[in-house]
Amino acid sequence: MSVKNNGKEDRKNQNKVQPDRNSDDINGKDTDKKAKSKKRFHILRWFILIPLIFLAILLGGASVLFVIFAECSRDLPNVEKLKFYSPSETTRIYSSDGQLLATLYKENREWVPYDKMPKEMIEAIVATEDSRFYEHRGVSPRDIARAIWVDIQHKEMAQGASTITQQLARNIFLHPRTNIRRKVREALLAIQIEKKFTKREILELYLNQIYFGSGAYGVQAAAKTYFGKNVSDLALPECAMICGLPAAPSDYSPLVNPKVAKERQILVLRRMYDMEYITYKEMKEAIHAPLKYSSKKPEKEFKLIKYPYFTTYALHELFQKYSDDLLYRGGLKIYTTVDLRMQNLAQKAVNDGISMAEGQGLNCHQAALVCIEPKTGFIKAMVGGTGWDEKNQFNRAWQARRQPGSAFKIFVYTAAVDSGFTPDTIVEDSPVSYPEGPGQTYSPKNSDGSYMGSITLQTAIQYSRNVCAVRVMHRLSPEKVIQYAYRMGIKDKLEPHLSLALGAGVVTPLDMASSISVLANYGIRVEPTAIKKIIDSEGNVIEDNTYPTQESVLPATTAYTMTTMLKKVVEAGTATNAQIGRPVAGKTGTTDSFRDAWFVGYTTDLACAVWTGNDDYTRMNYAFGGNIPATIWAMFMKPAHEGKKVEDFQEPRLDIVTVLICDETGLRATAGCPHTHKESYRKGKEPTRYCTMHGGGNAPATPGKTTQERLEAPTKPEVLEEDLTPPDFSQPVNPPAGGGGGESTPDVIVEPIPDPPVEETPTAPKGEVEL
Repeated sequence: MSVKNNGKEDRKNQNKVQPDRNSDDINGKDTDKKAKSKKRFHILRWFILIPLIFLAILLGGASVLFVIFAECSRDLPNVEKLKFYSPSETTRIYSSDGQLLATLYKENREWVPYDKMPKEMIEAIVATEDSRFYEHRGVSPRDIARAIWVDIQHKEMAQGASTITQQLARNIFLHPRTNIRRKVREALLAIQIEKKFTKREILELYLNQIYFGSGAYGVQAAAKTYFGKNVSDLALPECAMICGLPAAPSDYSPLVNPKVAKERQILVLRRMYDMEYITYKEMKEAIHAPLKYSSKKPEKEFKLIKYPYFTTYALHELFQKYSDDLLYRGGLKIYTTVDLRMQNLAQKAVNDGISMAEGQGLNCHQAALVCIEPKTGFIKAMVGGTGWDEKNQFNRAWQARRQPGSAFKIFVYTAAVDSGFTPDTIVEDSPVSYPEGPGQTYSPKNSDGSYMGSITLQTAIQYSRNVCAVRVMHRLSPEKVIQYAYRMGIKDKLEPHLSLALGAGVVTPLDMASSISVLANYGIRVEPTAIKKIIDSEGNVIEDNTYPTQESVLPATTAYTMTTMLKKVVEAGTATNAQIGRPVAGKTGTTDSFRDAWFVGYTTDLACAVWTGNDDYTRMNYAFGGNIPATIWAMFMKPAHEGKKVEDFQEPRLDIVTVLICDETGLRATAGCPHTHKESYRKGKEPTRYCTMHGGGNAPATPGKTTQERLEAPTKPEVLEEDLTPPDFSQPVNPPAGGGGGESTPDVIVEPIPDPPVEETPTAPKGEVEL
């Protein structure tokens, strides 16, 4: 009974449990269904969202493109004008006051119809400039993609993708500046041109319009210029040579660089072979075929009206920035910086100065003068010699690289002042020699063969003492002085030798004028320029230097301190001939063999450099920088300043204090100090201790250092190359009694320049140095 009951009970219990298991299964199945349903929903959602996202991106991109194309499409030129196309416009160059100086033009053009052009000419230009010309409709997407890929690989604009039609549109309707807007407009115009004109008409326009160098526009002018024949008479080798020119007419011209031109011709022939325009045999025969060039002189590419020295330099500056095609056919109005009154004065001063030198038997036959406005960098006058003509167009103002002699000391002492030296710093003017390699020494000499002993930095520059300049450069290092020369405007390479302190490198008058303008402009450098403004044929301003870029390369205090020292060079030093009745600062320069003589100087308004010498480097007869160059400088600068207010250089306004210093102790002077001088410091950096050697009621008990102790003290560290700010020293070291001056200068440090013991073996200095 019990067993049965138990059995029933078990079955009953099993029956009770079973529904629970079935319930779990049902719930599990429901959960799986829900999960699958949810997953399908997520997948479906992404199938819907992803296309919507892409659609949104496409619509957004399309909207942006629509806006860009709409903006670029506004005021597009009418391509129908090509049916009435006229040749290029003349570019005119003006002085600063609007007087015509020169014209640039390329009228060497003769229009020829398509049928008169040889088949080889058509095939060569297509193979070279646009291999898919007959396939596209103005723009080649494939070439654009290729160019973008190449640019990405090179990380720069390494390859273009303009079709012949785009080039035609750009050259006739658009400006040459590369930007997105111009490229879009170029493409739109190309598409319109392809709709309005046939491929033959486009090629006819293109080949009659493009520039081939040497004054030749169009294939007919090019054929006559280079080969002395009509384009219809050209053979394959000649066609290939001409069609290689448009990419860079000045560089690829066979009249300028035959080797490069030949390489370009071979490239054109290979492309023609690749496109199956010619056979391999024809290509090989054309490569080896001799070319006979025309002996006729190319047409003049510009007409100088007057002032050739300045105008040709302005042209040089223009060709560094703009293409030949723009300058010669763009119809530009170019306003230069030249002041014609000053230019006439400069030419007269140079001519009169050379006549004076010849009258004195100095054997000096050439001179150059460059005048710059320091605040703007505008070249107001440039004279490159005394006899410009077609056979003698050498412009000594910027092309002559001559040794500056002691004029280079400007950079030595600028570096010194910026490193903490002052006009009162003591330097030794005594014999010294420096090792210059195995068994060699360098022993600088003064021009008069004498020595002045311990003198101030002011005296050293005032009387151009060579030994002092070399000692200072040795203390600073030649590399540091070179750094300052480059920052101020020197562009030629300078070698780090001690003789550089006396002008053993080479410079140009333009660079010297630019460099001293930094001092005149209180440490601010403005790159010199002959171009004030350029306006294209449609009135758009292409370049405007009215408000030039300025760069601070020196502290104003350093520039001002140099000016105070250089003023005394003119007042009572080696350059008294440069006095013009107003404050002038400057420096003379003469090489030891009298091959070069200089004076570089400035006022508050103008900076000017003058060089004299001979083109064949023959020596002059004792022609010093303080003689003819300083005289030419004064003959120009005095009348150039007529009508200008007489102004002196102003000390930069700084928060400085001036205190009286005892010469012997270097501490603040008391009433009992016998020898004193003034020193200026930034506020808070002035010494607070008073002299104890000579008494004084408020003097501290601790005695100051003696003169000998101060002279033997270790020198202060140099300023870092990157830091051009003069260092602050709260406890300056001072020279012995009598070495100080009374003039106030900011952030002064008075410190003798000790030189290590060296051999006193007299040897002739190397290179051209100051006399």
